[in-house]
Amino acid sequence: MSLPALLLRRDVTKDAELLVLRHENAVLRRHVPRLRYKPADRPWFAALSHLIPRRHEAQVFPMTPATLLAWYRKLVAKKWDYSQRRRPGRPPTGPAVKALVLRVAAENPGWGHRRIHGELTRLGHKMAASTVWNIPQPGR
Repeated sequence: MSLPALLLRRDVTKDAELLVLRHENAVLRRHVPRLRYKPADRPWFAALSHLIPRRHEAQVFPMTPATLLAWYRKLVAKKWDYSQRRRPGRPPTGPAVKALVLRVAAENPGWGHRRIHGELTRLGHKMAASTVWNIPQPGR
């Protein structure tokens, strides 16, 4: 809500507010020996650090450039973390499909896996015949 109001302000007003906030930061730095930032604050500082020229970073940010770079590295590492990717190979057969195969096999004991596969394909279930073969069926 404050972003549109900020964009509509005159440059003089923005500059004055920026100077007030910088002075407030300077006063707070004198009174508080060391600030502890929450984990949710760190990505904001890291992302915003790329919008500010390097020569002004010491005036704007209350932490060293090395700290900002470390936070930025962690932010990028989380974005490009591939640990949650799918494993290679065929995805596992869903429990609903397994239940349907078992039900069709139980209702039609004379059918083999190829016939069950054909019937399920006609019903719109896209799967391989080997998928039906690999589902363990009781009594066989």
